[in-house]
Amino acid sequence: MDKKTNTQLSRRDLLKGAALTGLGTALVASDAQAKSSSNALKKENEKEGTTDWQLTYTKVDPATRYRCPWIEGYVSQASVKAGDQLDIMVSTRPAVPFQLDIYRMGYYGGTGARHMDSIGPLNGTTQTDPDVGDKRLIECAWDISHSITIPEDWVSGVYLGKLTLLEGRFQSYIVFIVTDDREADVLFQCSDNTWQAYNRWPDNYALYDNGESPWALKPETHVSYDRPYGKYCQILDAPLSQGSGEFLLWEFPLAYWLEREGYDVTYCSNTDVHANPRELMRSKAFLSVGHDEYWSLEQFNNVQNAVNEGVNVAFLSGNTCCFVSPLQPSSTGQPHRIFNRAGRFGGVTEAEAKKNFGPFPLEGPNESSLIGARTITPYNGSGDWICSQPDSWIFNGTGMKKGDSVPGLIGWEFHGDPADIPGLEVVAEGIAINASEEKGHWTATLYPGPKENWVFNAATIWWAQGLSTPPGHMLPYSHFGRPHGPDERVQKITRNLLDKFLG
Repeated sequence: MDKKTNTQLSRRDLLKGAALTGLGTALVASDAQAKSSSNALKKENEKEGTTDWQLTYTKVDPATRYRCPWIEGYVSQASVKAGDQLDIMVSTRPAVPFQLDIYRMGYYGGTGARHMDSIGPLNGTTQTDPDVGDKRLIECAWDISHSITIPEDWVSGVYLGKLTLLEGRFQSYIVFIVTDDREADVLFQCSDNTWQAYNRWPDNYALYDNGESPWALKPETHVSYDRPYGKYCQILDAPLSQGSGEFLLWEFPLAYWLEREGYDVTYCSNTDVHANPRELMRSKAFLSVGHDEYWSLEQFNNVQNAVNEGVNVAFLSGNTCCFVSPLQPSSTGQPHRIFNRAGRFGGVTEAEAKKNFGPFPLEGPNESSLIGARTITPYNGSGDWICSQPDSWIFNGTGMKKGDSVPGLIGWEFHGDPADIPGLEVVAEGIAINASEEKGHWTATLYPGPKENWVFNAATIWWAQGLSTPPGHMLPYSHFGRPHGPDERVQKITRNLLDKFLG
């Protein structure tokens, strides 16, 4: 009996040991998978890079001022995942062959990109310009020039396709985002709704062009993602914006810096945050970057819910979440391809009404309830970024004292009028002055979330310019002010934020 009992115990112990071994193996495997995911970008950036991603020969039609009719294109989706098909529509004038070279944007030893694929020669055709539709909508219906299935080993990031004429001189870009579903420390949201809002292609058809004014702030005009990006229309003459939206202007310096520093980062589109309520829940930190003006109500709610559930958020951006922009399907039924300026978050203020904002059919929550501050009037200008709470942990190791400033970092749009949120601090503040000598009081803010998380508002479009200057990058100049480029204090503040966010 004792022998039998001992035998049973031995078997039981053996089974228990096997189960624990299996659990241990599973935990080791899980840890290994997590480590592999977190190291994906480090490994990616160890691969050979190139500066050949830059356009060498680019030209705009002087009659339109923004488009490059000799070669231009667009893609079927703002973001895609590995295994998805992406359709690429290209027009050449005249109909001559062209080459497509695809690059992933990152650090890559300081080159800024890695060459991913070379496709061609492809037959070019001259595609038909669309008629102007209802609500001044310009929506191309071009034939597909080439389709690619996103390879499994293309990691998340912003990808540029360089279009090059093979019988001619000129080049332009297409741009798309490769996203994924994995858990990551940092989720970098591209501000591509705003890229499209300012896209004047083919000449005067941005969201601001209502047929009477090139800068109308009204609800009637609609814009479509189904068209090329023209050269950027404000602030500076930026040839590399031909087809690339605003990514290279305001967002690339942050992506370049994050990947140089080895952060575990993944990328998404405004439309991803709009469409997926759980998109932010796979990250510890969510970043709004650059010029992030146009949000849907769904996007606002999804970010607010993420904060409530403990996600950290940094608004390294300005003029953020200003206008309510419902996303609608294209004329062929593809979702999230058309939007308009349907309302003002927080409603139109008296000062804004005097500047001919609206009237609008929709109103959203006051954006300061999420960001910590909001777009104010005057909504543009330039100034120094001035420390006002040097005891805040965001300034640890910077050496900054009250009144110390980062020259020219505020611009060209910003946030002010801080919200009444428990625990909110104004960590930096000052005056921005625009070309009309109007003065705006901007405020950078920090407040605690409900689950030991944090929300930071840098209050400037130009925060990324204080982090790095990648190849091809041009520092902006607006309202007689400009940032100076990388600053060790801006880099340290950003590291402090991410260290706190990532725990």
